[in-house]
Amino acid sequence: MTQHTHVVVVGGGQAGLAASYHLRRRGLDHVILDAEASPGGSWQHMWDSLHLFSPAGHSSLPGRLMPAQARETYSDAGHVVDYLADYEKRYSLPVQHGARVGAVRRDGERLLVEADSGTWRARAVISATGTWTRPFLPAVPGRGLFTGHQLHTVNYRAPADFADQHVIVVGGGNSGAQIAADLALDGNVHVTWATQRPPRFLPDDIDGRALFDVATARRRALDTGRTDTGGVASLGDIVAVPPVRAARDAGLLEAKPMFSRLTTDGVRWDDGNRAGADTIIWCTGFRPALSHLAPLNLRGPRGHIPTDGTRALGEPRLHLLGYGDWTGPASATLIGVGRPARDAAREIAQLS
Repeated sequence: MTQHTHVVVVGGGQAGLAASYHLRRRGLDHVILDAEASPGGSWQHMWDSLHLFSPAGHSSLPGRLMPAQARETYSDAGHVVDYLADYEKRYSLPVQHGARVGAVRRDGERLLVEADSGTWRARAVISATGTWTRPFLPAVPGRGLFTGHQLHTVNYRAPADFADQHVIVVGGGNSGAQIAADLALDGNVHVTWATQRPPRFLPDDIDGRALFDVATARRRALDTGRTDTGGVASLGDIVAVPPVRAARDAGLLEAKPMFSRLTTDGVRWDDGNRAGADTIIWCTGFRPALSHLAPLNLRGPRGHIPTDGTRALGEPRLHLLGYGDWTGPASATLIGVGRPARDAAREIAQLS
């Protein structure tokens, strides 16, 4: 049986909850279909030592400040999960957990959302599925030859899993630096950190609060035709959170250039140097999880769907939220998703 509602939100993580908050404020009937079995979105799958870049008060969704975590300046992932679960309950948001959406299709004047829990017919859809379920692995020569263990950021949990191993961490972004630091500081793991270019650490006093301000300023400049400020990328790639600073200052985060290929027992560089490895951890990023939107045939360059703000250019009844700056400045962050969520709800309310 097909059910009817004004809006279907696909994804119940931070972006989906922010969207629901603003839809409810506008009195729009809606449902959130979330593939996760429990609240917390992708935060419930993060590695054990992960902490936010910003204090709790600057990592909040609309309407509800995240409470500070005892004895922590920057909250850990478990605290974020608790906050999202409380947020969902506090506002009685209409989340259906364990509901995986397979396709969104056009159906006359409406959109049809097909999930394993049933089918919904809606005036509009907000896609808020994020990127965590689409880890990216680069096509490095020899990757299929390596006989050791290979995993991605999504599979990493703690240094104890790699005791007495030689681990090569690949990737010069935040996840690569944090995981390399986590392993190196443990003392029981031999770590090699390989990056495509020399790592660029942001100044030690820069955290998520400053990054959000920089990203917002860049978007305003672009929207008003002023010179591109370069945004966060102009400052650096890696936020120097305390464990990263500690490992860096101890000389434990000396990056090597990216190797040219994998061998059966390790890696090799163009100059002929080799390194053995038990495990390679690919901290090489993600792609937007948009397979459920394939029937709409909207895909653009780099897997992105062209948008005006959050609204899909090729389908005005579809909004995309929380995938990165192309769906709103800092929209993939807790503090940044509120504004584009509000804008999406406003535009949907204006649909005839």
